[in-house]
Amino acid sequence: RCKNLSVSFWNSYWMLPSDVCGVNCFWEAAFRYDYMKTHPSEKMHLAVVACGERLEETVTMLRSAIIFSIRPLHFHIFAEDQLHESFKDILDEFPYEGKVNYTLYPITFPTESAAEWKKLFKPCASQRLFLPLILKNVDSLLYVDTDILFLRPVDDIWSFLGKFNSTQIAAMAPEHEEPRIGWYNRFARHPYYGVTGVNSGVMLMNMTRIRRKYFKNDMTPVRLQWGEILMPLLKKYKLNITWGDQDLLNIMFFHNPESLYVFPCQWNYRPDHCIYGSNCKAAEEEGIFILHGNRGVYHDDKQPTFRAVYEAIKNYSFGDDLLHSLLQPLELELQKTMHTYCGRVYKVFIKQLSKSIRDLYARRSKG
Repeated sequence: RCKNLSVSFWNSYWMLPSDVCGVNCFWEAAFRYDYMKTHPSEKMHLAVVACGERLEETVTMLRSAIIFSIRPLHFHIFAEDQLHESFKDILDEFPYEGKVNYTLYPITFPTESAAEWKKLFKPCASQRLFLPLILKNVDSLLYVDTDILFLRPVDDIWSFLGKFNSTQIAAMAPEHEEPRIGWYNRFARHPYYGVTGVNSGVMLMNMTRIRRKYFKNDMTPVRLQWGEILMPLLKKYKLNITWGDQDLLNIMFFHNPESLYVFPCQWNYRPDHCIYGSNCKAAEEEGIFILHGNRGVYHDDKQPTFRAVYEAIKNYSFGDDLLHSLLQPLELELQKTMHTYCGRVYKVFIKQLSKSIRDLYARRSKG
């Protein structure tokens, strides 16, 4: 079930810092360039789990990944059986011929507890916990929820793998930046990572390390491997967890904090970062890198700023001029949302997007 599509302009490039980036951002950009230069043909693996009415949302996410990314992508799409043909029909029509592959998988859980895992939190959401056990030949993986939009190349978050120290196995962003509105630190009835917990909607994993690691835990003095720890954790905490698999990950990294790399909030920017006032300083300075439209904000009128970005990427036709067909119409729509808290900072939604488009055209002119 693996198909080949094509993406143009796969040249390595220098990710120049933005005008407001400063020295720290310059060295961050230089590091990413160096990582890409020394890993020029490394394929990036991206996984998503789609159940129910998530087909359109998932396809829009995949489109956003393709638009700006540089190196080859392999999509691992876990979906209910009735969605497979629709995914196949849509992805096979993408106007590319190489550099992008996809594989479709059924939803699978351990046989003895499949029903319990499938209904945890949202349908199929806990599938992500089993990816290291299912994709045994994949060394590293970026897992994202269906409601993710990439506003810069996937290559850039992928390069964080090169920044892991010897003990780190995964990377996530904090659940909140402002503890006064944090959920975990106010309501959680279980251990969680750090001050405000972490959000698992964007999770970068060194799966080889995950499969090898023995995890400390509060169930036994014996350390357990990934495949051994999941069911005992669910049995112990299932009456105390609210956000399902994300809570289980928080519990695991509470006991193994040395194993987690935490990246800044603009790599997983959610409504919580602006609906009560802007509280992601990194996004204010550099823009949003990855947009996460949880709470269904792409599909209702509660947060029109998020919906405007989603609709712009969903309706963009590959090959059209990004400046006139995507960026300029989007900015006009965002200006209409200034009556909301998120709309008041609408420029953070296009700051990085503008730079990504400039960089893409610069690569094309060189290529």
